[in-house]
Amino acid sequence: MSLSYLCLTLLHAGLAALWQAVDTQAAFTIDQVALTLLPGNEVTSGTNVILRCEAKVSHSLPKPLTYSFSFLQDDQVVYSKNISHAVVERTLSPVRVSNSGRYHCTVRIYARFKKSDSQTLTVTGLQTPMLKVKSDIISEGEDVSATCSALEENGSLIFYFYESNQEIKRVPTSSNSVTTTLTMQKLKETNLQCAYMVMMHPGAGLSNKSNTWKIIVKDLEEITPRIYFTPSTDVVEGDRVKIQCEVKDPSDLEVFLTKGNTVLQKSHASFLHSFTVRAEDSGDYVCKAEKGSVQKMATSQLNVAELFSKPMLRLNPYQVFEGDRFRLNCSSDIKVTQRINKADIRFILLREDRRISSSAIYSDIASSATNGNYSCMAMAKGVNKTSLPLVFKAKVPVSAPVINAVGNVIVGRPFRVLCKTENGTLPITYTLLKDRSPVAKRTVTEAAGMAIFDITSISYPLEINRFTCQAFNQEASPSRSSSPLTAPVIEPVSTPVIMAIGLTVTEGSDLYLICKVQQGTQPITFRWYHNGILIPSSTQEVTLLQGTHIVKAIEREQRGRYYCEATNHASETKKSPPVTITVSLAVWKKALIGVLCILLLVAIIVVLIVLLRKMSNPRRKKQANELSVKPRPKSGDPMRMSLTLDIEDNTALNGTPCVMGRNVWSENVSCSESDGQGEEESELLHPKEVDPSIEVPVMKDIEPEHNTQSTDVQVSTPGVLEQPEAQAALEYAQLNNSEQEPA
Repeated sequence: MSLSYLCLTLLHAGLAALWQAVDTQAAFTIDQVALTLLPGNEVTSGTNVILRCEAKVSHSLPKPLTYSFSFLQDDQVVYSKNISHAVVERTLSPVRVSNSGRYHCTVRIYARFKKSDSQTLTVTGLQTPMLKVKSDIISEGEDVSATCSALEENGSLIFYFYESNQEIKRVPTSSNSVTTTLTMQKLKETNLQCAYMVMMHPGAGLSNKSNTWKIIVKDLEEITPRIYFTPSTDVVEGDRVKIQCEVKDPSDLEVFLTKGNTVLQKSHASFLHSFTVRAEDSGDYVCKAEKGSVQKMATSQLNVAELFSKPMLRLNPYQVFEGDRFRLNCSSDIKVTQRINKADIRFILLREDRRISSSAIYSDIASSATNGNYSCMAMAKGVNKTSLPLVFKAKVPVSAPVINAVGNVIVGRPFRVLCKTENGTLPITYTLLKDRSPVAKRTVTEAAGMAIFDITSISYPLEINRFTCQAFNQEASPSRSSSPLTAPVIEPVSTPVIMAIGLTVTEGSDLYLICKVQQGTQPITFRWYHNGILIPSSTQEVTLLQGTHIVKAIEREQRGRYYCEATNHASETKKSPPVTITVSLAVWKKALIGVLCILLLVAIIVVLIVLLRKMSNPRRKKQANELSVKPRPKSGDPMRMSLTLDIEDNTALNGTPCVMGRNVWSENVSCSESDGQGEEESELLHPKEVDPSIEVPVMKDIEPEHNTQSTDVQVSTPGVLEQPEAQAALEYAQLNNSEQEPA
């Protein structure tokens, strides 16, 4: 029970503390954080500097806050402290150059954080370092142990060591003191000093140089060697020469005899070197003694005179072709006649270091077997000398050249010709000929070279066989000639001509087109065009000089201009002049059009007839209506009968009321004249009005029993009508009316 109570108490206390922390965070704010450097931002080395950080906080809490302060130099924390005051100080005592930098401070209160502005501290002045040397008297080549210290400095430093004001070494370290080993560069006595620099602040410069240590260096004169030549330094080839290297103190030494970069002998004490000299042994000889890092040497020159010269091997003639005889001659000149003569010199000829002759002269016939490196050796008084090697390789005469065309040869276009031999020693001169006359010349000097000639053009295929090639590589020998040039020649096609079997074809029949060229290398490709457009599937490649294209069941739309194109491997397309093809209608279409035209003509005639009748019927009806009111005379009237007979006879002949070309109303006017007089006709159609006071008798029509047509003519009585012509017009109108009406 007590344990449960304790747990509840702790839980309550934790919750209360958490609530208080949350409430505390919400009850204050950091207004400002300020950093101050005292006595200032620029001070000299050794001054005491105070870093003062002050925080201004606004809060409403009854108890003081806990401040977590931190000081940072160049963003690196150098000091931290938790206090209940708003101000904290950090003392740098004394400051050094390594304390220079940018400082700022920070404050953290619970979860709130704030930092101050940066302040730069500049410390000037470096202390003078102290130099100590383990021993101030040393032997030549011995090392010196020196220590340089700047005990008041801190941070990373670089120490510099000087010998007689010349820097000889620098050593970086993270401490304020360093010990190193120095090798003296000068003999007898020298002065050592040191200085330092702060790595992080190179702007502060170097410190003053330290105190000076005087070092005494003892010379190792006792190890200096001496050199002697026996019998002398001037000798002749074949003489025996002895060289002696001598040292006084042989302890802990190494002695060398050298010539140039070659060590002839090595020892730990004095020694003697003996050898038979040759001319190339002339030169400087060095006897060198080493002890530690100290070297002592003695030098002397040996002069060796030549007994005889180095042999020389000569070839005669200078250029040798296979099958020619050549001779090698070895010779050497005597230099010291007091010692030897020519009979004392023996010669040996060698090929590939194998002896081929014991005399100075060698002769043979050049071939591939005699090729190789030759040399000769001369011997006298124990001296052997070998000549420089002579590389002999018999030249190979040129074989018959081969001439070939490069690429396609097309008539009328430039092309290239290659001339090459299978065998022949360089340089080789090639000459291109046409009809045995030189055209061009080339000299080949490289192994992979070949002669290439440019030819402007040829005019016909067989002209290519007129070219040949010659080659030679020796002036005295005749040149070799190739066979005539042979190569496929492509002749461009000539301008084609298009032909058609009939320029006019009937619709539905086949059109045969032929495209023909006079010349051109086969195969030839033909193409046909209609009105400037390529006919699909018309391209044809043939091995003839002509091609054919058939237009099956030609239509009217396929008439027009046709032309063809021809080309071959010369890639030069030629176009023919065009032809115009006319396509006529089919026979059945022509017949159909004829029938349609006839039917159309008949229809037009019928329509005209109908229109004419319709135009004439209204006129006759109008005339009949105007004359129908007049009374007819009696049938027994002899005048009426006479007129009726005349009218009927005339009507049967002319269709008009005329009697033998005369009008019934007038003895002098014919029907044609009457038709041309518009005024008279107008009077007939429109008679003048009759005086109403005049009595007009009423006439009754007498219709005969068997007459199908009756013509009544009214004869006027005297005094009834004042105008006879008007009366005649009325009677004529009645007559026409009676003719149209059936009985």
